[in-house]
Amino acid sequence: MAQFVWGYDSDNGPERWHENYPMAKGDKQSPIEINSKDVRHDSSLGPWHASYDPGAAKTILNNGRTCRVVFDDTFDRSVLRGGPLTGAYRLRQLHLHWGSSDDHGSEHVIDGVKYAAELHMVHWNPKHGNFAGALKQPDGVAVVGIFLKVGKTPKPEMKRILEEIDNIKTKGKEAPFQHFDPSILFPKSRDYWSYHGSFTTPPCEECITWILLREPIEVSSDQMAKLRSLSKNGENEPVNPLVDNWRPPQPVKGRIVRASFK
Repeated sequence: MAQFVWGYDSDNGPERWHENYPMAKGDKQSPIEINSKDVRHDSSLGPWHASYDPGAAKTILNNGRTCRVVFDDTFDRSVLRGGPLTGAYRLRQLHLHWGSSDDHGSEHVIDGVKYAAELHMVHWNPKHGNFAGALKQPDGVAVVGIFLKVGKTPKPEMKRILEEIDNIKTKGKEAPFQHFDPSILFPKSRDYWSYHGSFTTPPCEECITWILLREPIEVSSDQMAKLRSLSKNGENEPVNPLVDNWRPPQPVKGRIVRASFK
């Protein structure tokens, strides 16, 4: 059998990941649907803080599955702390999940609502030595999730990322992406939900403390269209648009979702 290469099509998509990555059927998988009525307000969940060094941004790339911005994480230069976390977590990369139209694309679903896209900022806990080590620990990784909803006004915040799209049109393309402060992507409100889950892509390791921001940021329909102009094919292959790179919600299996707000 040829090497299984996971993706989002019917032959290699989320329904089939578990065949090669058994963890995808685990008890703490992400994303999930969050229902306000089941959420527990937890007064011990304090505010979170990000101190990011704009000089840590390195490159932006199209890996055929998402658009990713990579940061220097060799020391504590861009860190996330507070909230549900103990200690400082280093920013490693951010990436997006989006749909084929504006009415879906987010991975987490809130009270039945799907957003146009979801941005994930991936941080890891340096007490585990390196990123690979962190993936093996329940407190290894912290992801800040931000919803993108379509509104009238294009967001200046997303502009920098979207300007580079033409340079990374096809799979395997990478471009320098310097001097970028990802904290401009945060919404005004710091309110969040938190729960223990997994990566939403194989091998779906269950090492993530999720910090899911309640308030979405707004993008324009044109900005979303720009994201959908990426391709999952290589440069000299037939055009295959990169869309619907989201995993559907997974069973909650008794996990408690906590809220920092009432």
